[in-house]
Amino acid sequence: MNIHSPDLNREPTRAEAEAALALLRRWAGDVTAEEVATLDPLVSRLIPGQEVSNYPALARAYPDAFEVDEAYKETMPDLQNGPSSLIKGAQQQIQHVGISNFRLPIRFHTRDNGDLTLETSVTGTVSLEAEKKGINMSRIMRTFYKHAEETFSFEVIERALDAYKTDLESFDARIQMRFSFPMKVESLRSGLAGYQYYDIALELVESAGVRKKIVHLDYVYSSTCPCSLELSEHARQFRGQLATPHSQRSVARISVLLEDGGDLLWFEDLIDRARAAVPTETQVMVKREDEQAFAELNAANPIFVEDAARLFTQALQLDTRISDFRVIASHQESLHSHDAVSVLTEGDTFAAESLDPRLFQSLFHVG
Repeated sequence: MNIHSPDLNREPTRAEAEAALALLRRWAGDVTAEEVATLDPLVSRLIPGQEVSNYPALARAYPDAFEVDEAYKETMPDLQNGPSSLIKGAQQQIQHVGISNFRLPIRFHTRDNGDLTLETSVTGTVSLEAEKKGINMSRIMRTFYKHAEETFSFEVIERALDAYKTDLESFDARIQMRFSFPMKVESLRSGLAGYQYYDIALELVESAGVRKKIVHLDYVYSSTCPCSLELSEHARQFRGQLATPHSQRSVARISVLLEDGGDLLWFEDLIDRARAAVPTETQVMVKREDEQAFAELNAANPIFVEDAARLFTQALQLDTRISDFRVIASHQESLHSHDAVSVLTEGDTFAAESLDPRLFQSLFHVG
């Protein structure tokens, strides 16, 4: 008797595969799940409606006693550190990738009141080479926490930046720390005092091997319109008509590049510079004599938004600890339904042809 065996090396046709699949499905539909599993658990995935029925019964209780060892860690997937073949979109370098607004208490030196612990929002980013899929975001936080117990200075921030550049194998990096800095301010005439809070950010940027230390300060003040002041006085003089000039809460965002190797610039120093340039800072504690004094102070210092930018600039130019800088001023008009704004930069650090479309909106401060 001759037995003819099929050619096992022959590639089956699609028609043969469809016929085999139909036969397998028909068989699997007539037998128990145990019989299917005995043949091959994957067969159940071929049965319509039972694509994942081959999963084992899953435990529903949290495994308190389970411990992760190194061998188990090795089995865990890590897509962010996967090969470049996993990259989606254009395979290009990303200038900044990381985390924003993770918060923790940080201790800072101050000029006048010793050390202060302040809630701080941290942004940390690194560059990502074109052939790398991604970064492990949590490494930035873990690295930063290693330094979180230290009293912060730019030197400590530099150590944190060095550490996470090494951990993430990156060439450029940035750390930005934002916080609200309290400073006791005396009233103009009553002798009262209260805490003024200043939005401050410290930024350390490394690009192409060059590091820059930058301090940002938001300074809130009142601006009395010089034109409105003159028109009010004109109405009083020529028509005996009571009139008041308009003034409004205004904000200047002052960003300064610290001179490399220069003396320490305290937060209070930068605030003092801003106050000396434009003394009509909004007040904290006010009695009647303070309110009258503030009206007199505004009348003695009327400013357009252009004046404000130039006055702040003049004050910054006098400080040898400051290199490049930028002044952004926003006078949030009480006369108009729009704001008056100005931007003045000195040096290359802050020069830019394009501005964030929401930049001036971010200068809005509420009490």
